[in-house]
Amino acid sequence: MLLRDWAFLNLPARKYSELKVKQILKTLDSLTRRVAERFPDSGLSAVVSELNQVAREIEDLLGKLRGPIWELRVLTISAILALVGLAIWVIVMTMQLSPGVNGIADVLQAAESAINELIFLSLAIYFLASLETRFKRWMTLRSLHRLRSIAHVVDMHQLTKDPAYLLGHLPPTISSPQRTMTSYQLTRYLDYCSEMLAMLSKLAALHAQYVEDHVVLAAVNDVESLAQGLSNKIWQKIMILDLASEQEDQDRIERIKAEVSKG
Repeated sequence: MLLRDWAFLNLPARKYSELKVKQILKTLDSLTRRVAERFPDSGLSAVVSELNQVAREIEDLLGKLRGPIWELRVLTISAILALVGLAIWVIVMTMQLSPGVNGIADVLQAAESAINELIFLSLAIYFLASLETRFKRWMTLRSLHRLRSIAHVVDMHQLTKDPAYLLGHLPPTISSPQRTMTSYQLTRYLDYCSEMLAMLSKLAALHAQYVEDHVVLAAVNDVESLAQGLSNKIWQKIMILDLASEQEDQDRIERIKAEVSKG
């Protein structure tokens, strides 16, 4: 009875306390289609398609991170047993070849040598035992590096999407980028960039669910902070677009009032 109650109480934690890879991929597929339909043949559409492909590779990577890597474990156990067997063999051979102990000096010297060998053996065993963890850390950091690079690519795509030109009629210069988007199109473009950064942040958080390592956790936090900072810049532009839209509505109302008064 107690076991059944305990399992029932832990059911919501197993269901809602972790990010689901399938749900993230489903949302990312929908975002990819939306960007392609709204801005076909655009650079942003190519970026979100690549992010979708990277997400599939992350799904495969999580399968490796979730379980043990048996090849490394077998190699590690074999190497540790070989080291322990070699140490035992050396001790036995030393005891057989030693003619005896002559005084306290020989005892201290033998104890010092034994302690040094034990320290080196412990370090070697620790190195081998942490081989799987370090290999998973390497794979995870490599995957997070790709997400960090994509975040900067998304930032480059929204860099020239400046909504300030909608607030006034500023004459462009020779080197000014071509701006042909309407206020609505620019809002959707920036919103897609923000959604891509949010999905990228969730993909980064998936790595920390299966690798309990402080280096990986720090790298995940860095990617999430980067995505959050870039998203904040985008939302500042969206707020400017909202102000521009309100100004356009107010000007339209004023023109309608003026036409009604003249009529």
